[in-house]
Amino acid sequence: MDYRALERAGRQEAAAELLRHAAMELEQIVSGRRALRAVRHPLGFICLPVLRDGPRGVCVHVFGGMPQPEPTVPQVHSHSWDLTSTVLYGRLGNRRMRVHDEPAQPTHRVFEVHSDPSGVDDLRPTGRLVRCLPGAEQTTARGQTYSLPAGEFHTSVVPGGRPAATLVLGRTLPGRADLSLGPLSGPGHRMVRRTCDAAQTARIAQAALRRIHEPEPESLS
Repeated sequence: MDYRALERAGRQEAAAELLRHAAMELEQIVSGRRALRAVRHPLGFICLPVLRDGPRGVCVHVFGGMPQPEPTVPQVHSHSWDLTSTVLYGRLGNRRMRVHDEPAQPTHRVFEVHSDPSGVDDLRPTGRLVRCLPGAEQTTARGQTYSLPAGEFHTSVVPGGRPAATLVLGRTLPGRADLSLGPLSGPGHRMVRRTCDAAQTARIAQAALRRIHEPEPESLS
């Protein structure tokens, strides 16, 4: 997989090319030619990590068919990497949050997320207190692409809980940290990303591939 070619296609919103690349990767997983394993993320989606190349990465994120995240899982977060995401099927909503430092009357504390290759995420409270207010919401449909710069706080939602999937390109920026917002007096805690076995991964990839090839419903309201 050529990250730079996908990045160019994302900038040009060349949906057909991006969907074709995603389908090819999923076909390899279904056939067993790719030995990667799907990861169940605490935020309520499944990640298929199809490329890791230094600071660059490509994943397929599959939404639906998983329990909703626990109430204790922080939903408002920001990445240490620039994100470009193309919806492969379904719809995905993203609400950008307006977050500014407010030590006098804060609503949240900022937590740093330290991820271990074993799948454990340590959320560590910092001294930064902020006020968080909802910003603009954007809903992206099949074949459309959206971008989020590193450091921008947001939260994602799948309208109606319907199945959806995205092809996500990420480029990590040096000196940045993954962050989330939590309660003012909340302690540090851990979240665990569970790895699927080969059979589960193949079933997830097969279901996503089938939906990519299905025509989109005329009405999603």
